[in-house]
Amino acid sequence: MFKRIRDLREDHDLTQRQMTEILNCSQQVYSNYELGQRDIPTDILIKLSQFYKVSTDYILGLCDNPIQNK
Repeated sequence: MFKRIRDLREDHDLTQRQMTEILNCSQQVYSNYELGQRDIPTDILIKLSQFYKVSTDYILGLCDNPIQNK
């Protein structure tokens, strides 16, 4: 899961700082998400899913298909 959020961010050419503004959290907190040192809260997981237009299952590593099911 943690590698996926870093990969998604890098694929969109975003910095951690830009993500902290989008998610309204500190850079240290976001860095901890990417490093797997802190669990991602449900509300942040949903924001990430909506922002990147991928399923939460994809972010969580439960599937390899990033497309959201409708």
